Amino acid sequence: MDGTFAQLAALGYRELELSQFYGKKPTEVRAAADRAGLAISSLHLISSSMATGTGPDSLTIDSETQKIADVMGTLGARAAVLTIAPLPAGTKLRAGEDFRLAVTRSLTEGGIDHWRRTADMLNQRGASLRPLGIALGYHNHNVEFAPIGGTTGWDVLVRETDPRLVSFEVDIGWVAAAGLDPVDFLHRIRGRTRWMHIKDLTEQTAPNFALSMTSCEVGAGKLDWKRILPAARAAGVQHYYVEQEPPFAIPRMEAAARSHAYLAALRA
Repeated sequence: MDGTFAQLAALGYRELELSQFYGKKPTEVRAAADRAGLAISSLHLISSSMATGTGPDSLTIDSETQKIADVMGTLGARAAVLTIAPLPAGTKLRAGEDFRLAVTRSLTEGGIDHWRRTADMLNQRGASLRPLGIALGYHNHNVEFAPIGGTTGWDVLVRETDPRLVSFEVDIGWVAAAGLDPVDFLHRIRGRTRWMHIKDLTEQTAPNFALSMTSCEVGAGKLDWKRILPAARAAGVQHYYVEQEPPFAIPRMEAAARSHAYLAALRA
């Protein structure tokens, strides 16, 4: 971890968003980030319906509020982000079923009421975390944009979450994978987003709602970052996290280097 963080800092990255602790204690992760000169500004949390195993990584969005706050305080992070909607109650994997397909199927079968329950849960969690100085966010994939009950799961979340309690972390790669125009999407979400995943995708990615994409280094794909980044800033994005989906065609650190170099050249 020390070596990885040091390499990221040397490339020019300044902030991290964690999705897990990689078998280490939060104090150890924070110490490694401090040694590298990196800030941990956000932590992804899954729901207990998605969680597996025990230990430090068992922290979920459903964990006791003070436990979440204590871990966030140790990390120095001020944002907790729900990675994806919880699975509907009673969901079970079918024999031989791909996990991504199982998630897509389950959320589809849950219908519009499941998205409403998710919005209600987010409001409750946001209300409990806000007094402790923690902002709550929701991170999209592309399954949220599937038509359902005359609307979409995404529209339900935006409409039924309290803007004072819940903001959104826009994964612009998944927005594009759903066949939506990223710039138009950012205009429509203006004022409701604070964070963004900067993710590019290849021309081979066909529009879908099934958690499918072919990701690549930022600048090597089909997204128009010269239009997207100003739109993101106008929408209210304050923190930008480079993310790339596996499998990688080149070593991961080289991919991170290429993405940073492209973005740095845009800034220049």
